[in-house]
Amino acid sequence: MNAHVPALAGGGQVIAIVPQTFEETMRVARAVVASGLAPAALIGKKTGDDAAAAVAVCIMSGAELGMKPMVSLRSFTVINGKPALYGDGLINVVRQSGKVAFLKTGYEMRDGQMIGYCHAKRSDTGEESRVEFTQAQAERAGLWDDRPTIRKQVWENNQKIWKDNQPNDAPWYKFRERMIAWRAAGYCLRELFGDVLGGIRDEYEAREIADHEELRDITPVERPAPPKPPAPPAPPTAKVIEAEPEHTTCDPEFDLGNFLEELETSLATAKDSASAAEIWNDYDAPAILESNGHADMIDTAYAMRDRAYAKLEPYNGG
Repeated sequence: MNAHVPALAGGGQVIAIVPQTFEETMRVARAVVASGLAPAALIGKKTGDDAAAAVAVCIMSGAELGMKPMVSLRSFTVINGKPALYGDGLINVVRQSGKVAFLKTGYEMRDGQMIGYCHAKRSDTGEESRVEFTQAQAERAGLWDDRPTIRKQVWENNQKIWKDNQPNDAPWYKFRERMIAWRAAGYCLRELFGDVLGGIRDEYEAREIADHEELRDITPVERPAPPKPPAPPAPPTAKVIEAEPEHTTCDPEFDLGNFLEELETSLATAKDSASAAEIWNDYDAPAILESNGHADMIDTAYAMRDRAYAKLEPYNGG
């Protein structure tokens, strides 16, 4: 009955589909987005051709490093709008270049300290390099994490809230051996194989640079005092014949921009989450903004508070 069904052939060579033009790249990118295989870190909230364009840029970035399209999607992430490779992706790109005589990476213990290392040599020029990244360097950079529990945001009742004593799932706590080796590999390989990597950084170093670029140098001499609440309207006297116009609590001299700037500056001086909460309570931003006719800026004030909390308790991803 099934004589007309062709038999399955085996032994064929499996090859990747590699687009040759921009139009072909966009066709592949649209297929990736439609299938749901596009990484969330890459496309974010983009949809349609916007998401396909992000995937296409990732594919083209990988092609410049000799990577096939689907390998690029598994190896690349986007940090602050810039492509970066995961730690093992950086090593794979160098290995696939054909310019490696040998490449060894790992960690060792020395005088009670963990030392990550990368030792590599080029086959074409004979250049050789060994780079170490120590536990002391990781501690100075604020990467090393020994805390089993931390304060972080969690979802409860369909909203994100801050909670203490949450399990620490940061990579530098759970996978410190691999992280310290990858950091040494990143420094070594970018120095020895700069022509192969073309300036591409690994994910964790790119994330640290992005966080550093977002920081502002705010060093006030002392924390500015929160503005005084508007004075209540004076009661009418007995001599007034005509009815007083209705008073409001809105202060005509209230400077919205100055208030928000003082709030953000004060929050930036906090050394821990407790002092940040105290500053937030002192300012009483929601009440001040609503009483002065700026209720639409309350969400902005809350966003400033949340950013301050996030910097005090960051996700220490390397």
